[in-house]
Amino acid sequence: MTSLRQLEYLVTVVDTGSFTRAAEMLHVTQPALSHQMRALEKGVGGPLLERLPRSVRLTPMGRAMLPHARATLADAERARCAARQASGLEAGELQIATVYSVGIGVLPAALRVWRRERPDVDVRLVEFRHADELREAMAAGEADVAVGPVPPGWDGPVRELGTEEFVVVLPIDGPREDDGTGVVDLATLADCAWVHYAPGNGLADLVDQACAAAGFQPRAAVRTEQTAAAPVLAAAGLGPALVPANVLPEGFHGRVLRPEPAIRRTLAAYCRSTPDPLTSAFIDVVAGECTLGSAHGNR
Repeated sequence: MTSLRQLEYLVTVVDTGSFTRAAEMLHVTQPALSHQMRALEKGVGGPLLERLPRSVRLTPMGRAMLPHARATLADAERARCAARQASGLEAGELQIATVYSVGIGVLPAALRVWRRERPDVDVRLVEFRHADELREAMAAGEADVAVGPVPPGWDGPVRELGTEEFVVVLPIDGPREDDGTGVVDLATLADCAWVHYAPGNGLADLVDQACAAAGFQPRAAVRTEQTAAAPVLAAAGLGPALVPANVLPEGFHGRVLRPEPAIRRTLAAYCRSTPDPLTSAFIDVVAGECTLGSAHGNR
């Protein structure tokens, strides 16, 4: 029968890429680790890892099993925390997953309120570059709740929070593409070199799609991994940037225009299953603190 310890050994070997480093991290001998891995492979009916000279590689069976192993370990840890919380041994921990831009623009206000109301609850925030990575992590059980773009085809509870607006940032002293209206057609910026996002960042896809709809492919003057850097670079004159309006700080020194047609995305909080009371309370706080457009209810 597969044990939690065996699943922990599998995940640790994969994460470290080495039986030697995994044994050190787990504080067991390498022969004991190897024995448990062989027992796990025997139990599931085939090899999970390919032993290479300097590393290990997952087999197809291993790749199929790994996300379930991670989810099982995460569930076990949450069960332990819930039991200790109920017994009064600890106040608990809330694990939140999100994407970079939402971590900057949406969550700080909610986390400030949450911390004031529940100072004894620890918060672990995990941020991802892309909404697809966020969805995969949530499916694997790596967090209690995810906050980000609405996940397509999600089977668990989803609470929509509202519509996030995107704006174009330009330098204060640049050409007046908006004719003083505060609105800009992205097509008028087709010849510009843009402040773009690094490949793998979900906002890179959004910029490419918005520009394609306007009839051009954006040329990058610079690419950044950090959402907060894009408007600063744009205001410095490196090129236009498309950013969520909520990431701009108060008193931001740059020209902010609304694209026409408008560019929006719906954000949501979602879980794998019915959230526990602590997670539900946090979702209520996020919904209450969001300054996005109108939400569309629960499902």
